[in-house]
Amino acid sequence: MPGISPDIISHRLSVNPAVRPVRQKSRAYDPERYEAMKAEVDRLSSIRFIREVDYPTWLANVVMVRKPRKGWRMCVDYTNLNLGLPEGQLPPTPH
Repeated sequence: MPGISPDIISHRLSVNPAVRPVRQKSRAYDPERYEAMKAEVDRLSSIRFIREVDYPTWLANVVMVRKPRKGWRMCVDYTNLNLGLPEGQLPPTPH
């Protein structure tokens, strides 16, 4: 993230090396969701919060969820990656 040095804060996942990486198959999105997803990816890329990788070991799909009032929320389906994390390392499940 711009302005925050990795020396101050960084995070690495302790993925079990015995767990085989999973690349989820691409999902099809309707045009409205696709445009919302593209806009959010462009925004996050422009502020350097995310970056493109050429050869990802794990590949998780984006899930676009309609917000209660207006717009879309971009979430990521980390179901397969979560299976490779040690017990107790998962964040709390949202309700």
